[in-house]
Amino acid sequence: MEVVWVTEGSTAFSVPKQDPEHRFPPGSAPIFYNRRMELNRDATILLLSVLRPTDYLDAMGATGVRGLRVAHECGIRVTINDRDTRAVDLIRQNVRHLGLDLEVSHEDANVLASRRRFDAVDLDPFGTPAPFVDAAARSARRFLFVTATDTAPLCGAHLKAGMRRYFSRPMNTEYHAEVALRTLMGFAVREIIKYDRGVEPVFCFAREHFLRLHLRITGGAAAADRTLAHIGYVMQCPACLYRTEQRGLIPDPMRCECCNAALIPIGPLWCGRINDPEILAAMRSVVEGLVLNTGPQCARLIDLCLQELDTSSHYDYHVVAKSRRVSPAGIERVVERLQALGYRAGRAHYSGTALKTDAPLPVIEAAVSGG
Repeated sequence: MEVVWVTEGSTAFSVPKQDPEHRFPPGSAPIFYNRRMELNRDATILLLSVLRPTDYLDAMGATGVRGLRVAHECGIRVTINDRDTRAVDLIRQNVRHLGLDLEVSHEDANVLASRRRFDAVDLDPFGTPAPFVDAAARSARRFLFVTATDTAPLCGAHLKAGMRRYFSRPMNTEYHAEVALRTLMGFAVREIIKYDRGVEPVFCFAREHFLRLHLRITGGAAAADRTLAHIGYVMQCPACLYRTEQRGLIPDPMRCECCNAALIPIGPLWCGRINDPEILAAMRSVVEGLVLNTGPQCARLIDLCLQELDTSSHYDYHVVAKSRRVSPAGIERVVERLQALGYRAGRAHYSGTALKTDAPLPVIEAAVSGG
């Protein structure tokens, strides 16, 4: 197997050579590595430099890049696991090259997670994490991290696949990134609370083709009940842009306040905050001091997440403008108009045209129209 050397952060490691002519070059190699996911890994390194778990499981190591970086750059005790023999051999070669003292495991991720516990467990599969979250939730003492790249099922573009995998009914809306992130989190929460454990979101975000959850797990039935209270629905009007939120496991029928159409429930999904502002502030304070190739992008992401409202949907101000048949002002001007009227308003971290606000739809339409 021909390999090439790659550096992320301050960590140099080898990966199988990829075919640059392939329609998806990472898929052309015998062991998966996607350079486009570097920000995902940089964000985890940044977070772990603040959280400092006692030990960490990279449950699906592939080349081992994430676990190698956690051990090398954060100094945390790491176990890297993969069920593929070729991947395990490559991970061990990378461990020897870096001179690291870490454990390399050769097991099915669900088997390993079912028989051992770790302070932090990280799931980064190719595609859906759904088959692995239950075992990972039982294995994680304090932190569970999850990546999903099956965004089409999660956002409603592949409806039946999303319903099968996540026991939720998404909808492909203009705020599909928010739906996908909160559907994934709602699924993870339901997998965790059945063990009388609570969940607190630490740093959760959507970007390009992936979603990333960093969750803190707490103990006790009371914590699980508090978590359960954040499960709910976005109630979307099929006839106009109106939507609202409703908490609870089973949605009650509602009608649109603007056109009286029956609202369609999207969910169940997570309602409420998706980030811990104190942790984000701590991450922001150290980001410039770390060696991260995507450091400026991470800083920008954190800044956006710090000011983002906790609403479970957003309004695309271009969509609103099109519905009103107007040419909108810049989004910052629309935000200023809403804030001047006493409403909370701001941007979303995953879209340049996303407007998050607690203003009613008619007020939003007036602000976009220039009123």
